[in-house]
Amino acid sequence: MRRVLLGCLVGLVFVGGLAQVPVKFTLDWAYQGPQAPFLVALYKGYFAAEGLDVSIDRGYGSADAVTKIATGVYDIGFADINSMIEFNVQNPDRALIAVAIVYDFAPFSIVTLRGRGIETPQDLVGRTLAAPAGDASRRLFPVFAKVTGIDPSQVTWISVEPALRERILVMGQADAISAHFFTSVLNLKAIGVPEEDIVVLLYAKHGLDLYGNAVMCSRKFAEEKPDVIRGFLRALTRAWQDTLANPEEAITYVKQRDPLIDPQVELERLLLAINVCMLTPDVLERGFGNARPDRLERAIALVAEGFGLPQVPNIADVFTPEFLPPLSERLPRR
Repeated sequence: MRRVLLGCLVGLVFVGGLAQVPVKFTLDWAYQGPQAPFLVALYKGYFAAEGLDVSIDRGYGSADAVTKIATGVYDIGFADINSMIEFNVQNPDRALIAVAIVYDFAPFSIVTLRGRGIETPQDLVGRTLAAPAGDASRRLFPVFAKVTGIDPSQVTWISVEPALRERILVMGQADAISAHFFTSVLNLKAIGVPEEDIVVLLYAKHGLDLYGNAVMCSRKFAEEKPDVIRGFLRALTRAWQDTLANPEEAITYVKQRDPLIDPQVELERLLLAINVCMLTPDVLERGFGNARPDRLERAIALVAEGFGLPQVPNIADVFTPEFLPPLSERLPRR
């Protein structure tokens, strides 16, 4: 009996005498305002209250995060659901499942500067764009091109380090860049570019109605540790509500993780994400984390067509709401 008990306790961490299940979690990007709910849940003890010892690492793009979750480097992660769809079709034996939608309105965009002659998607033909290889907006550019009627092969891409993306645009080494709009707009303003000189082509404003980032894990993890996922999402939902109610406080937890951030810049970035990507009409009706089946079905079809995938996944192969807390907990209280 003692050996069995010891075997059950392997991998557990004890905090204050209570067993805590270790959970390795990756973000999609750096520690910035829009990532605040995860850090709120960590530092306010919401994960610990669910019996979870969560470690959080910064990410290096959604494509990178998806691969690391699928290979077991991380248990759970925050990444673009569309990059996950592409990965799943190409790697069915390592497929992931999204368990909560965080960005109900996708922040994908092309960003350029006024005077570069780019006002519409068609103006991108023959131009040079820059972004990190794993950037979600770059990965989804073929889908954007398909919807807007341009040939993606007529656009030249150069790969850059995340920290250099906006500076390369300003220096004229690229005509435009791809990014989550709230990332690049705020980064450009931080290096002295006037807001009126920034031009943003939002994918969603040009016919590409997609969901954005989601919490995801491997199917194996979901099957073997459903209570861990439920606890994680309960904690995250509490933190999401806190973030909506007090964004200023939420930014203090981001700064606790990365003391080098500019709190005012990250607060503005968080408010952009909240007002554009998180508090949408669907979220006001269906609560945090859920997806509307008809909308998700159309989005999956668009992604499959744009990427030229050999098959169109079913909704159940992409997203499940079964681990979400009750609607009463997920409706915005703001």
